[in-house]
Amino acid sequence: MSNDAVDGTIDYEKKIVVTGAAGLVGQNLVLLLRESGYRNLVALDKQSANLNLLAQLNPGVRTLEADLAMPGSWTEALEGCDTAVILHAQITGKTAQPFVRNNLDASRNVFDALRGARVPFVVHVSSSVVNSVADDHYTNTKKAQERLFLDSGLTGCVLRPTLMYGWFDPKHFGWLARFMERVPVFPIPGDGRYLRQPLYERDFCKAIQWCIEQRPAGRIYDLVGQERIHYIDIIRAIRNVKGLRTPIVCIPYRLFDVLLRAYALVSSRPPFTSDQLKALTAGDDFSGVDIERTFGFKPLSFSDGIRETFCHPVYSQYAVERTG
Repeated sequence: MSNDAVDGTIDYEKKIVVTGAAGLVGQNLVLLLRESGYRNLVALDKQSANLNLLAQLNPGVRTLEADLAMPGSWTEALEGCDTAVILHAQITGKTAQPFVRNNLDASRNVFDALRGARVPFVVHVSSSVVNSVADDHYTNTKKAQERLFLDSGLTGCVLRPTLMYGWFDPKHFGWLARFMERVPVFPIPGDGRYLRQPLYERDFCKAIQWCIEQRPAGRIYDLVGQERIHYIDIIRAIRNVKGLRTPIVCIPYRLFDVLLRAYALVSSRPPFTSDQLKALTAGDDFSGVDIERTFGFKPLSFSDGIRETFCHPVYSQYAVERTG
């Protein structure tokens, strides 16, 4: 166990490497760690535009463009690493191939490299979908990715967040907000009363930071948004905080699914897929740890989190480019 957990002091010079660092979680995490005083951060990602944004917002952070599914010199970045945070993941896609490549092939390479570099602690970010009834490429490869980590022999912990929202969001709530600004009516599948438990991104990143400092080896934490909210009420909350008047129109589920499938035929990167619609309506109801008792901070309410997401004077204007 590190000195951080033993005597309460924090070594802000220790090297922390983050994979998939230029995505939604990574952008927020690097910001939080830098604001907290960490000075030796290395960000790995294969998306150059998103890495450039991270570097712009975080002077002094080392960024390295790397495709982790391929062997390469990126493994050298792990030398002297004290803690690695595993964030790389394929979230959306039309076929199984990108999920297998980025969630499984890349993870095998990363876990092999971490063992080779003898990295003492790893925070693996999994997903609540490992407990989901959904059956899709994302769910199945995230389950397999977590098992790869647990079987890797690496010392670390696992975090399983539910649906997240916050700054830099190119999908989920961020995309919904931008879509709502552009259309005359906003379509909702069915009656929209699908339970969601959204987790604020900054709260999740605070939990990651706690794990970096406390090093809870062998632990698995399910992190769930503290409020249960129906999808249609999330849409109404986004509309209100954005000051929009867009009418919300409910569309029969089957018709909505047909429209999604048709759009996927003409779009190489559909923002919302039929698989995601099935996941939305699957009826999952997750349980998780008491965030305040476990990690030592009180999470923001959904109303405050959604306001900070869309009204911050600086970070609300940015969104990373979608990679899937």
